[in-house]
Amino acid sequence: MTVEVGHIIRELSSYLNEHPAEKVALMPLYDAARDHVQRRLCNHEGRCPVVTTGAVVVDEGGRVLSLRHADGFALAEAEPEAHDESLSGAALRILAEEVGVRDVWTEPGLEGPFLVDVTPPGRHRYGPRHRFGFRYLFRAHSGAVFPSMIETGAAAWMPPAHIGINSVRQRLCDSAVDAS
Repeated sequence: MTVEVGHIIRELSSYLNEHPAEKVALMPLYDAARDHVQRRLCNHEGRCPVVTTGAVVVDEGGRVLSLRHADGFALAEAEPEAHDESLSGAALRILAEEVGVRDVWTEPGLEGPFLVDVTPPGRHRYGPRHRFGFRYLFRAHSGAVFPSMIETGAAAWMPPAHIGINSVRQRLCDSAVDAS
């Protein structure tokens, strides 16, 4: 975990206050983070949870920014780096690096994680570790993406129904993300 563990615990606690039904799925991360703080070291022997962060960017038409990845499209997501001070800051950095989008904003009161999704071991590239993806909801004008990214097909604005990550698609539909 590269972002300060205390920050991860605060983000997770805040998220769980909003989404208490997800507590059981997220407790392995909370317990591992608490162990890191109390013991000041990792004793999980290669099983420490992996934390990723990403941006879910919605434009004025309610479309979601997706990036070309392998045979389809994906959302901007990666592990935070050592110099990242927060998970949301890391999500913004990734967004700027991947697509060049810098002019994004959050809606007041929605600055915390939009979704924390869990991928169990064996369903990702991290081996025997759980992956916890902190996703932040941002707004942007469709013109905020470099035109060349759209023209070359490296990025696209897609309807929420076309998002390939079930948990993100469901959360977008449940929260009725639409034009601002």
